[in-house]
Amino acid sequence: MASIPLGTAQGLSGPGPAHRIARQAPPPAPARRADLRATTLKLARTRVALIAFAFALATAILVLRVAMIGIFGSASAFTPGGNALLPDRGTIVDRNGMPLARDFKSYALWFNPKAMEGGPPLTRSPEEVARKLVEIFPDMNEAELAKRLASGKGQYLRRRILPEEANRVFRIGEPALSPPAEPSRYYPEGNLAAHVLGYVGADGKGRVGMEQVFDDQLTDAGTRGSEQVLAIDARVQAALEDELLRGMGLSQAKGAGGIVLDVDTGEVVALASLPSFDPNHIDEAGMKQMFNRVTNQVYELGSTFKPLTVAAAIDAGTITNLGRTWPTGAPLRIGGFAIKDSHSLGPSLNVPQILMHSSNIGTAQIADELGSARMKRTMERLGFNERPYIELPARGFPIWRSGEWPRITTMTVSFGHGIAVTPLHLASAYAAMVNGGIWRPSTLHKLAPNEVPKGRRVFKEATSARMRQMLRLIVTDGTGRKAEAPGFRIGGKTGSAEKPGAGGYKRTALVTTFASAFPMDNPRYVVVTMFDEPQGTAATSYQRTAAWNAAAAVGRIVPRIGPMLGVYPDENRDIDLSDMRPLIGNDGGHE
Repeated sequence: MASIPLGTAQGLSGPGPAHRIARQAPPPAPARRADLRATTLKLARTRVALIAFAFALATAILVLRVAMIGIFGSASAFTPGGNALLPDRGTIVDRNGMPLARDFKSYALWFNPKAMEGGPPLTRSPEEVARKLVEIFPDMNEAELAKRLASGKGQYLRRRILPEEANRVFRIGEPALSPPAEPSRYYPEGNLAAHVLGYVGADGKGRVGMEQVFDDQLTDAGTRGSEQVLAIDARVQAALEDELLRGMGLSQAKGAGGIVLDVDTGEVVALASLPSFDPNHIDEAGMKQMFNRVTNQVYELGSTFKPLTVAAAIDAGTITNLGRTWPTGAPLRIGGFAIKDSHSLGPSLNVPQILMHSSNIGTAQIADELGSARMKRTMERLGFNERPYIELPARGFPIWRSGEWPRITTMTVSFGHGIAVTPLHLASAYAAMVNGGIWRPSTLHKLAPNEVPKGRRVFKEATSARMRQMLRLIVTDGTGRKAEAPGFRIGGKTGSAEKPGAGGYKRTALVTTFASAFPMDNPRYVVVTMFDEPQGTAATSYQRTAAWNAAAAVGRIVPRIGPMLGVYPDENRDIDLSDMRPLIGNDGGHE
């Protein structure tokens, strides 16, 4: 029997070997496992490569997106739905992040006479609908409301209503009464800092204050998601407004104003003008209170100019000895004018005494020796010849005499008459006088340390040091004694000026001011308070000058705001007055 070669099929025959069908035996088990592992490994590598490619693609898209945002400045340009997450108008916050103005959705009452297409505007009579609406809104005039409904004109019947009021309107069952949800501006602190913030009009535009200044940033899709940060400290602002309001009540003044200013940066930490208004509810009465007494109204600020005059004379070298005296026993006559003091202050006074007693006669002589050119140049360096530096739109232009000043102008300006400036002008000038001599523009923007302006030098450092001593003396021993607050080392100067009127000055109408700084051994803040036409009342011992109202207000304000600003009372510290005491003896000033 013939043998069958390996690899051939038994029982199959053909013409020859070429037609034989070969049949291979299955590989052994280890070989099969090796093939499976190779296939699995190849599949895994493919999957890893695909995942890596997907990650690389996603990363490339993200980098490209970031680059496009960097170029075009707004992510919302590429994400149409992104704007829905942003407020319609950005938020304004104080320096500590407390919201002062923000957006929220509120309901309005809209009359849509075309709500029922082809049908009548209302399903009931205008009078009946008006009656039902007045049940919800009792302050609305029923007859006027019925007239508006009968007009057939689409209009707002009420700009802001509460959610529960909107539900009651729905229950009336009139399709034409629609309470749409609309963006609304809300001021959570009511009238706090109203003259700083301003308000938003019905057209969505900012008005009056920083709402107007920030209008572009607050409405632009690329920036409205970021908060606009003010230099204002809401806590300090509240204390300032509260004490000014109290002072108005005590003295029955028609108005008041105040400012707290950082002496080293120019940041406005608080700014108030009273009476105020509520930006949440703008009405005719509120519109009348929008005038800003601190930045827009100019006044002759009286004796608060006297320390500036003395500082200019010390700086120029016309005063080299503070113990030198000037005659003050009789009126100073210049041409047809007579410069007088409010009462007899004695035959002569030295420099500290002139400031402590607030002598017009003594200050006028100091200014006369200084000369018109140098006096005017100092006032210009303090910015008194131009609008105050502040971002607010309302900035008053000073009453300023151009050209060469006559001798009498120089003398009257020395004690705060003849030119008129805003309280903000005065605050910036006092900051320069006590901070080492550098004038800086004021600002409502919170500044980073590297954003503080360099400023310009107005007074020498030595002059500033001397003025700090004399301002402190005015509070410890002079006309500013009611501003004394134990441990806070306040220094300042009173000023009481008659208001100008038809035919001259009105003796019965005063503007009283106290310009101050604290603590005088290391000044941090200037505080200026002003009252418009205060009266002599029992609460002010029937006196109406600055010593009894404006200075007293500062004496209440500083202990409240000092700890908020990191200045704590310390009765073991004070500015060194040892070289001043011999010049004044037991003297005391009165205004």
